Amino acid sequence: MNKVKKGFPKNFLWGGAIAANQAEGAYLEDGKQMSTADIKARGFFGGIRRDADYYPTHKAIDFYHKYKCDLKLFAEAKFNIFRTSINWTRIYPTGLEEHPNEKGIKYYKEMFGYCHSLGMKVMVTISHYETPLYLVDHYGGWDNRKFIEFYMKFVKTIVDELKDDVDYWLTFNEIGNAAVKPICWDAAGIDPESKNLLQRMYQAAHHQFVASALAVKYIHENAPLSKVGAMIAYKTVYPYTCDPKDVEAAENAKRKEYFFSDVQVRGYYPSYIWKYFEDHHINIEMQIGDEEIIAAYPVDFITFSYYRSRVVRASEEEPSEITTNTLEGLTNPYLPKTAWGWSIDPLGLKLALKDLWDRYQKPLFVSENGLGATDELTADFKVHDSYRIDYMRKHIQAMKEAIEEGVYLFGYTMWGPIDIVSNGTGQMSKRYGIIYVDLDDDGNGTGERYKKDSFEWYKNVISNNGESLK
Repeated sequence: MNKVKKGFPKNFLWGGAIAANQAEGAYLEDGKQMSTADIKARGFFGGIRRDADYYPTHKAIDFYHKYKCDLKLFAEAKFNIFRTSINWTRIYPTGLEEHPNEKGIKYYKEMFGYCHSLGMKVMVTISHYETPLYLVDHYGGWDNRKFIEFYMKFVKTIVDELKDDVDYWLTFNEIGNAAVKPICWDAAGIDPESKNLLQRMYQAAHHQFVASALAVKYIHENAPLSKVGAMIAYKTVYPYTCDPKDVEAAENAKRKEYFFSDVQVRGYYPSYIWKYFEDHHINIEMQIGDEEIIAAYPVDFITFSYYRSRVVRASEEEPSEITTNTLEGLTNPYLPKTAWGWSIDPLGLKLALKDLWDRYQKPLFVSENGLGATDELTADFKVHDSYRIDYMRKHIQAMKEAIEEGVYLFGYTMWGPIDIVSNGTGQMSKRYGIIYVDLDDDGNGTGERYKKDSFEWYKNVISNNGESLK
């Protein structure tokens, strides 16, 4: 009997993913107040600027007002799932309010309901790289345990109000980046220039583990038809050479990534992490009951972002023949690069899927994958992005092959289906979408939407459930 699964399952979920803070704009409208995302300046990677002349998230692409036309375009492309986030400061503007902002709840309820009316399921990231700025300014970041309380008030409100409108919940976006400089500001509200940064970051991660488990518990008890997942950032790791020391360095790098999914999926701190903590003088403060909460409420499934792979070697001394990349460390000479220096490695996605499935045996979902590129809008309002089609084709083919090799993968949301502000660079010119938005890095332009060549290509792929990728 042939038990090899051919192609994507009939109920496979196809769609796209955005983040509220990168798309909505209207940053002080209808009661919303400032979040940590709202002081990230244009063109500045990973840092904080409180006196910049322009903040791209303030305007973004005005998804807040234009969501209906954008969602109609997604439905035209045959999406059956849409992933977005809920902007915390639309619900609790400072985080300390006793009662939620009803206008914020109304907005998300109407928007998610509209998704369903168009035939799209809704996947919501509860915390996606934004935290009320007031809380961070007055209580530090997620290394302060009070953030568990703040977060759970937010969780209980949105679950109670929106449980009939959300199909899948993700507790934190790329949770491991709470312990990565400089993205710790985005993920945990921690200034990357802080003293004792490693201690602060991993303490923040612990509080997010507890908060995630408590969110799983609350959603399971109060929205039993919903599933709750983890969301991690995954980069396939290769050793620089077959020198055993390089191989060990690569395995250690993998463990640092796996740590975050290990805790959320397996429900306990893995034994290997304690040596890392000891070597780096990290002392995780836990309260009685924390470990029991984490153990009792693991996630139902795993989602992850995959954009690129990376190379690791044991020695910190770089021989002259080794080239480096500021984003990835060592440059992999076997892989092409994007204009922003990210490796293009579809086989790495297949390896990621196989590794995660073999390690956890939990349902998998690729929640972010895409190509950031400079697109040209022609005089007749076309974008001929064959490079994006090639990127997506190869990565979707990699997913298909992983399924044939036994991986349980139930969905894919490309990042992002419409051009939005890049979180990493604050640029509009770093475009991921299959829909072009006529805005530049200074926020100038008509804001009009235009379908790229990749729009029709992806629509056809979804229409035939990935059977043909031509």
